[in-house]
Amino acid sequence: MIILQTEQLTKQFGKLIAVNHVDISVQRGEIFGLLGPNGAGKTTMLKMFTTLLSPSFGTVKISGFDIVKQPNKVRQIIGYVPQMLSADGTLTGYENLLIFAKIYDLPAKTREKRIWELLELMNLKDSANFLVRTYSGGMIRRLEIAQSLLHQPHILFLDEPTVGLDPIARQTVWDRIIHLSKEYDLTIILTTHYMEEAENLCTHLAIMHLGKVVAQGTQKELKKSAGDPDMSMDKVFSHYAGAEIEIGGNIHGLREISETRQTARRLG
Repeated sequence: MIILQTEQLTKQFGKLIAVNHVDISVQRGEIFGLLGPNGAGKTTMLKMFTTLLSPSFGTVKISGFDIVKQPNKVRQIIGYVPQMLSADGTLTGYENLLIFAKIYDLPAKTREKRIWELLELMNLKDSANFLVRTYSGGMIRRLEIAQSLLHQPHILFLDEPTVGLDPIARQTVWDRIIHLSKEYDLTIILTTHYMEEAENLCTHLAIMHLGKVVAQGTQKELKKSAGDPDMSMDKVFSHYAGAEIEIGGNIHGLREISETRQTARRLG
């Protein structure tokens, strides 16, 4: 069953075409990756999917709802974790979730239960009453994912979910994403410029370059279409996009995480 579909999706800023006539479809329950270097148009795509930007041309439907004609319906069924820091370092993890629960208008009688369920799911129960400014980068990202899941969305959008994290924190976030997909039948669409992340997480990929989707399919399908079923995904990416993919650095604290995400966001 298709949960998200685009037709000729285009976004133009002046003379710059950030997203150029993109056609993709995402099946319910899969982890779909938008893979490409910084500036490829991945974040712009996600902002259109989450109704933060309107298309210049083309359409997007999520669970049958049009993002332009029915934006409120779309917002009710999606979760979104942006690149920019969305957790408040001056509050505890529990307090951050409580605020988001009130924003989502969760009933008071079920609010507390839902918050603690998600703290446990994200392995943050023991840190629930610590200030978020004392959290590691991986803990912050897991808290932000928990925030986005409070209202039980059908589809979760993650913009560069592990940017700036060290390998251990990155693996922990990956494990939670995989768990969400398998155990909760949650559709996840993520952007990444880390090849290893795409290989470890994504059931399907769309490779983006200069605003266009230049190839899409499973990893097996992409390798076959590139001419060699034994080709590495790095070579597949180079074949289609003519560019190298990045390996991330190791960032740890709240301030460093915030600065890294701001830089990533500026680069697109």
